[in-house]
Parts: sequence; C-alpha cells; structure tokens
Amino acid sequence: MHDATDEAGRRARSWLPTRREVLGIGGLLLAGGGALSYHHWRKGHENGLRADVCIARAANYDAELAHVVADGLRELGIGREAVRGKQIVLKPNLVETAAGQPHINTSPQVVQAVIEAFRRLDARQVLVAEGQGHRRDSGLVLDESGMRDVLKETATPFVDLNHDEPVAVRNAGAWTSLKSLYLPKTVLAADWLVSLPKLKTHHWAGVTCAMKNLFGLMPGLVYGWPKNVLHHNGISNSILDINTTVRSALAIVDGIVGMEGDGPIMGSPKQVGCLIMGRNLPAVDATAVRVMGLNPYGVDYLSGASGRLGPIRHENITQLGEAIEAVRTRFSVLDVPHLRNILSA
Repeated sequence: MHDATDEAGRRARSWLPTRREVLGIGGLLLAGGGALSYHHWRKGHENGLRADVCIARAANYDAELAHVVADGLRELGIGREAVRGKQIVLKPNLVETAAGQPHINTSPQVVQAVIEAFRRLDARQVLVAEGQGHRRDSGLVLDESGMRDVLKETATPFVDLNHDEPVAVRNAGAWTSLKSLYLPKTVLAADWLVSLPKLKTHHWAGVTCAMKNLFGLMPGLVYGWPKNVLHHNGISNSILDINTTVRSALAIVDGIVGMEGDGPIMGSPKQVGCLIMGRNLPAVDATAVRVMGLNPYGVDYLSGASGRLGPIRHENITQLGEAIEAVRTRFSVLDVPHLRNILSA
C-alpha cells in the first residue's frame, strides 16, 4: 500500500500545471470550462434522458428519518430485491468542522437513517467513507461532527478515503487533461455508492450538492488538501470527470438545514425541511438548485452534465413526493460575477 501510494503521489505531482496553465484553467473555470453554454442546453432535448427525483418532507432532525428515507426509496422503486446482498458505501459531506456550526456537514442523524434503511433492505454491509478536503485528522472530524457517535451506535465501519489504497482508472470524462483518476479501492469495490451531501451554496461552483460531494472520494495522499490537483484543473471540469468515471447509484441530499451565502464552509444556516433523493445525480442536483430558488442552467457542471450524464430540464425530471414549489426556499449567494448566472431566470 505504501509503495502504491508513493507512486500515485509522484504521478499526481507530475500533473500539476504551470503558472500559465493555472491562469488559463482559472479563466475557463469562471467562464464555464468545458461545459457548454447553459443557453444551449436549456433549449436542448437532453438526448431523451429522463429521471425520477423524490422530495420528502422532514421538518427537523428529530423526525423519524429512517421512515422518511425508506418511503423515499420506495417511491423511487428501490426495494429489497435491488439491495439484498449488496455492499453499500455512504459518502457524506464532512469537509470541515467548526464549533456551533453543524450546517457545514451532512447531519449524523441523516446518515444514521440511511444506514438503518439499507439494513432493513438486507444490504450485506453498509460502510461510511469520506476523504474530507480540509482537515487531515479524520478522527477529529468524526468526533467534532458527531459522526463518531452514530458509527458506534450502529456498529458501522468508517473508511478514511484520504488514506485508502489508490487504484488508477481511466478518466472516462476527459473534461480535464488528467488521463487517469486515482480512486480508493473501497469505492471501486462498492456495489452501491450513495452520495449524501449537504444542500449548500459554493463560492466557486455556485452550488455544492450530490455531484460536487464526490470530490471527497479522491484521496488526499494523491490529490492533496484540499484536493489541489483537481482545483488546478478546474472545479467544474473535475466534477464532470469524477461523475463520468464513478457512477453513483443514489443521492440523498440533506436539505433539512442547508447553507446559504459564502458556502461551503463560511455560510449561514438555512432551514428548508426536506430530503431530496434520486438515482441520477444531475437530476437530483438540478432539483435541489430549484428548491434553493436558483437557476440550474447557470451552474457550469450541470450544464455540462445535461444530456450526457442525465437530465436537468424540469420537463425531463419526474417529480415524486412533494412539489418543488411546496418546499422552495430562496438561498442567497455571494455577489460576484461568476455566480450571477445562477440568479437569472
């Protein structure tokens, strides 16, 4: 493992761009990178792609969340036959912790509910895995976030993806110049990878949700803290590469209390009161953005995913559970030029 990690790290460092390349990539990021103009995809037919997304009400974290999750899975047609005998890897968002700010991370209560729901469907094993992007001490993050208590109570193993053995796979997206992506062996061995993000704004990407949450799959031993190699290659394009190469089986967004403003860490809590669930991550994220009262066509990685990885047009998403209008809660975003498209109608 040590030799493989050293080799992965050496290769990752060789990918770091020159200063001129970084400046060029930064310009592409602000302009949308490899993602096509959102005006183009707004008028497109998305190659016939369709998806179901379920919005489930949950007023607070004291609700019977395991039942809420189970009902949502049922709405999506996910039952015991689909889950029995499968290894389930749950990927929450544990980017960082700060005293008195639980809205930074996926709630431990939501993670516990998902663990219980999958076990009731006879999953062979449920794991929680994360490669947080800021703090290197995973134990401290688990303790301060409250996730450690849930792991102990439910006897659920945790895998630190920052230090899990990296395996090189072909970059199936080719949105960046990276020819290979190094993925943890735990992720590659999963039958179902479940993205469990927090509903948040993001000061660079506009919104961070199910697709952006997969940044945390990428091991820090290869990509640095906070995933510097990926940032240098463009956030939106890296999101598209990861989501093309690693197909998540399901997303469950913690939208009970989200974050607005200067996300993903410095923002303010925003009460919404719902979970957003679906098997197609672009469709889930587009729905989440609409719940936030924002414009999904203005999110670069969503416009890039449209018609390729999934649908983002409202007409191509079958809405289950609650209507978007019933839970829509306007989120504030930073007033900076590269985020203004997500405010437009």
